[in-house]
Amino acid sequence: MSKTIRVGIIGTGGIARSHVNALKEVPGVEITAIADIKPEIVAKFKADLGLDKAVEYTDWKKLVVDKNVDAVNVCTPNGLHKDNVIAALKAGKHAIVEKPLAMNAKEGALMCAAAKAAKKTLTIGFQQRFRPDVQYIARLVKDGVLGDIVYCRAQWLRRRGIPSWGVFGRKDLQGGGPMIDIGVHALDMAHYICGKPAPLTASGACYTYLGDKKPEATPPWGEWDWKTYTVEDLAVGFLRFKGGLSMTIESSFAAHIEEEAFRLQVMGTKGGAMIGSGITGVKVFTDISGKMVNMQTAHLPNDDCFKVKIKNWIAVCRGEMVNDAPGEDGLMVQRLLDGVYNSSEKGKEVDISK
Repeated sequence: MSKTIRVGIIGTGGIARSHVNALKEVPGVEITAIADIKPEIVAKFKADLGLDKAVEYTDWKKLVVDKNVDAVNVCTPNGLHKDNVIAALKAGKHAIVEKPLAMNAKEGALMCAAAKAAKKTLTIGFQQRFRPDVQYIARLVKDGVLGDIVYCRAQWLRRRGIPSWGVFGRKDLQGGGPMIDIGVHALDMAHYICGKPAPLTASGACYTYLGDKKPEATPPWGEWDWKTYTVEDLAVGFLRFKGGLSMTIESSFAAHIEEEAFRLQVMGTKGGAMIGSGITGVKVFTDISGKMVNMQTAHLPNDDCFKVKIKNWIAVCRGEMVNDAPGEDGLMVQRLLDGVYNSSEKGKEVDISK
């Protein structure tokens, strides 16, 4: 029988609820502790999710040293990731942290070093890489069906998707806006599909023109705190990698577009592939017997990528599988994020090779 893994949750926001619901479906998992800064918030979270046996903490530092916790699930704002994770690792716990890994690559490197020193696993919450369509394109690339990948385009754009909850509009607590919040998923999927090549340079531009003002149009998610809004509305980037691959990324909380759009497209020397909004499965474009041909998958599994992420994490904690979303992957993507933001601030291309 598999070893029981006792999990402690730090942070009780919406994403933490998703984590708990997924953990409940994994056999041999017990949620033994919960931490948040306000006791009434912890109590409500515990009651809502039926976690009667979990110990309540208002000091997360006490949770990470709890002897009845084997692994820590970090669901706090980005600015707290580094301290939460490093403390958990030093206490001898495995850890998973929601994306992005940290506020910047410098913090991320410290987290990865702490995992290595503690000989414990650090997992980054990149569930989108476990989507069946992403997995299939990654297989096409690995099998050489598309040839050498030369270009990848990633988009995750919202027309009016500024969160009206949490601290998503505060750069001091989040590190950035849509690029670090949803663009990070698009970047990870693209980077993962292309074989996780080493980055060289980044060019980026960030724009704020709606979020820091009182909304003129009715916001679908309710009015956000525009008075404290210090992040970008729209970010775009151009990235170069070793081996010749180039990549563009576009991400927005607020943009004058027709509708929300997610799209990921790869172009290789033998073929290309695309997934995204309005596309069923994976579209593949290639040449066969002297003609240009478009193909489409007839069937893909209907796996819930978030649940796959959590199931895999528990298996990693048990030593049953190799970590397929290690902290080092989060660090690599963090370097891409840093590059886009730093380039935007400096107004020129920046080196992200180190």
